[in-house]
Amino acid sequence: MNSRLKELRKILNLSQEEFGYKLGVTKATISRLESGVNSLTEQMLKSICREYNVNYLWLTEGTGDMFMGVPETIIDELVVQYDLNDVETEILKNYLTLTKEQRQVVQEYLRKIFNLDKGK
Repeated sequence: MNSRLKELRKILNLSQEEFGYKLGVTKATISRLESGVNSLTEQMLKSICREYNVNYLWLTEGTGDMFMGVPETIIDELVVQYDLNDVETEILKNYLTLTKEQRQVVQEYLRKIFNLDKGK
């Protein structure tokens, strides 16, 4: 993963400082990650993939394309941002196809499950 991280940064034509800035880390942190002194955490992996539109499998395993395609819909963006699985994605898609009245029924049910005040 370390060499792929460095390869990614070079493809993006960014210095370690520029690359780290968008991730909220220092140049030194990026240097330690690229050299293998520090290991990439799951949180850092997800941040890199989200911020630079990188394919998670490419970064972690070296398979597939380096970059993800541009998300076609807002749902695609949510899937990436919140690491939704197939079932969660289908629930979200189906919820959005419901009528306003049907969504209200689902909302009432979820309010009871999550103990949410009705005024919210």
